[in-house]
Amino acid sequence: MTDRPARPALSVPGIAYGGDYNPEQWPEETWAEDMRLMREAGVNLVSVGIFAWALLEPAEGAYDFTHLDRLLDLLHTHGIAADLATPTAAPPAWFFRAHPEALPVDQDGRRLWYGSRQTFCPSSPAYREAAVRIAGALGERYAGHPAVVMWHVHNEYGCHNLACYCDTSAAAFRDWLRERYDSLDTLNDAWGTAFWSQRLSDWDEVIPPRATGAQPNPAHLLDWRRFCSDELLSLYRAEREVLRAASPDLPATTNFMVMSGSDKLDYWRWAPESDVVSNDHYLMSPDPEAELDIALSGDLTRSMAGGPWFLMEHSTGAVNWQPVNRPKKPGELRRNALAHLAHGADGIAYFQWRQSRAGAEQWHSAMLPHAGTDSRIWRDVVELGADLRALAEVRGSTTPAEVAIVWDWNARWALELPGGPSEEVRFEDRVRAWYEPLWRAGVAVDFVLPDADLSAYRLVLVPSLYLVDDAGAVNLTGFAERGGTLAVGFHSGQVDENCRVRLGGYPGAFREALGVRADELRPLLPGETLPLSGGGTASLWTERLALAGATAVAWYTEGDLTGVPAVTRHTYGRGTTWYVATSPDPATLASLLTCVREEAGVAPVRAVPRGVEAVLRRSAAADYLFLIDHAGAGAEVTVAEDAVELLTGERAPGSVTLAPGGIAVVREPRRPSA
Repeated sequence: MTDRPARPALSVPGIAYGGDYNPEQWPEETWAEDMRLMREAGVNLVSVGIFAWALLEPAEGAYDFTHLDRLLDLLHTHGIAADLATPTAAPPAWFFRAHPEALPVDQDGRRLWYGSRQTFCPSSPAYREAAVRIAGALGERYAGHPAVVMWHVHNEYGCHNLACYCDTSAAAFRDWLRERYDSLDTLNDAWGTAFWSQRLSDWDEVIPPRATGAQPNPAHLLDWRRFCSDELLSLYRAEREVLRAASPDLPATTNFMVMSGSDKLDYWRWAPESDVVSNDHYLMSPDPEAELDIALSGDLTRSMAGGPWFLMEHSTGAVNWQPVNRPKKPGELRRNALAHLAHGADGIAYFQWRQSRAGAEQWHSAMLPHAGTDSRIWRDVVELGADLRALAEVRGSTTPAEVAIVWDWNARWALELPGGPSEEVRFEDRVRAWYEPLWRAGVAVDFVLPDADLSAYRLVLVPSLYLVDDAGAVNLTGFAERGGTLAVGFHSGQVDENCRVRLGGYPGAFREALGVRADELRPLLPGETLPLSGGGTASLWTERLALAGATAVAWYTEGDLTGVPAVTRHTYGRGTTWYVATSPDPATLASLLTCVREEAGVAPVRAVPRGVEAVLRRSAAADYLFLIDHAGAGAEVTVAEDAVELLTGERAPGSVTLAPGGIAVVREPRRPSA
């Protein structure tokens, strides 16, 4: 978990609850009804102004804050706090008429047009100037307003305009590279430009990875991804700084998307820049186990935040941007929201408060749907508000974990570049496959960078780390050498930070610590499997692996690799290392990881039936055990004799009963030995 310096905190008492509020879409006479219904639902925080740039600045430099003045005063009168946004995710038409050069250019050289959101070049000086100017005007006017408790900078950076390939972006990319590399010779070496006669003799020859006729240079692509993330981060910092200057005691945030489009930005670099780490999460309709995605997303966000975080957006039902947008099942709205809370959220918010009747997101669900208050969604929203009030004391509690999973955006980008051994190998799939058995068992997990402090953990898992620099490799192997348990997945440690292959055999940086060496990678075709000793099957990947001190735990029993190790175990220093050189079927992988974690001395937070999620949050005085029945079968779970179930307020001496599809949050006083 990341250690973060002290920052201004969100001052809303209890669990924050609400959503994006866009009253500019509606006649002002609806505002009074909004206030009444927000109070009925238990809403105590709304995000305002996110897409209001054209309203607030109808012409360049001409501000009109009368609408926002009335809105913020009304919210304060009704006891509802405001997360005031800078509206810079959607520049108005007048801006692009004045600055057409700020429109983005795609990889094929086509200029894109306004008429949507986030259609601006992240490197545009005109855009940066306009964005900082309106952020400064908002900061100056509302820094002392009693309704405003947090600044919401922009909205979903990089969601639609991660990269622009124009000449302005090319110049900014060159400046970024000059900062990273001390000379053009160093850049040529890092990128391996001797291949295909790509050597650069002048900085002006460096361009973005625009569309070409053949496969691009992987190191060029990787640095471009890093640049794009950093360029957007610089925009966030610029807006945040003018707001911080106006109100140093107010926290600032911007909403991440660590799972939805999570390959876009390096959020490990972004998280320390946010006073409150916020995330958006949306379920994917085809996912039969979306609850797993919620848990993984929550744990990843909590790890980057170094503690509690804020769920800035999710949906009450259907979204509007998937091929088929299904609503949530009965009870799912409540289970989803409280699962986010279980995994560290101290605020639960939706897009949006009132469902739009016009515009691109008119079919996106909301807290107050088209059908109004006579609807299942509205009743669920009111019920959830009551739940969150009952759980107010959970705020600020943390999640103790003895297992860490390595997650690195640089490694993800590098793995999924074109030209690798198999396009079927995807970073998020590998991490999810290893996370799932731990989640099902009720084992708490932190996510970490390769070079993180690992002293708090018994077990570190590395499902996929294709790229790792020397410092990260030494840190991970040193963890095992000092007595920890390290498990590494296939195709890890293969390249350095510049995508240069580590020579001498696979798996590169981890060969010695794992006690193995492979001389050939043998990815499998889609649908192809090989049987493993002891039962189970291998798919996706194999290697011609030889033991170099390790012991084979499982091996292939058919084909050219008969007898070749597939899973190995090695004593390294005072610790243990495991290598999983293939993708075992889910049951086999779950059994293996159970063996690994039990050997490492890691136990679940509570024994529960399959289909029941068990998550622990801990404060100085109490443990809060969240129990969520995703299977719909109900369950009886053992708890402390002096436990209290917070949602009902009733004592639960010794056990708690979960109704089918139900939820319990049990407070157990901490013992001195805990």
